[in-house]
Amino acid sequence: MRISIITLFPEMFIAVLNSSILKRAQTKEKVAFDLINLREFGEGRHQIVDDKPYGGGAGMVFKADILAKALKSIPKGKVILMSASGTTYKQAKVRELSKLKHLILICGHYEGVDQRFIDKYVDEEISIGDYVLTGGEIPAMIIADSVVRLLPGVLEKPEATINESFTENLLEGPQYTRPEEFEGEKVPEVLLSGNHAEIAKWHKEKSIEKTEKTRPDLFIQKD
Repeated sequence: MRISIITLFPEMFIAVLNSSILKRAQTKEKVAFDLINLREFGEGRHQIVDDKPYGGGAGMVFKADILAKALKSIPKGKVILMSASGTTYKQAKVRELSKLKHLILICGHYEGVDQRFIDKYVDEEISIGDYVLTGGEIPAMIIADSVVRLLPGVLEKPEATINESFTENLLEGPQYTRPEEFEGEKVPEVLLSGNHAEIAKWHKEKSIEKTEKTRPDLFIQKD
């Protein structure tokens, strides 16, 4: 898989893309990243990439022609704009994106992006939550991380992704490890029983309990 990221701040990605699972995935040649510096496509001596919005208003708007030049400099792929007004990112979308050969993430900034570029070139706008960030770089990192870990061969134990939170619109239940007793609290007996059917049943029950308590909205949501 190839993930291309168009951003004004490519340096923000260096540590993230070269650490942990993302680094391992590149070493295994499961994914390749391209960081495209939007500033290199800017106009004039100051490499301008934005301008004041027509009709007035605060902030600056990314220019459609500059973004188009940056986008055309790389092979075609599914184009996603990081946007506070986009569709909320969910695990079902993660699974969908993980099946692509080339994913292009555009990091919005300032007041936004010229709508004409969105209409002509953007396949989808995605938001990571109902709040506003200074730019799309952190959301792009989140999408890259969530997608790459689902690529076949990236995780040493791929079954780890099967019963995760949100896989069936349920949160993952509690987990335990050694020591068997900690400050007077013991690991639930069922987890020590070796009875896999009962353990699976216990995990499902606890998953439902946690979802009912902290995210009851998930029971009525669809992916």
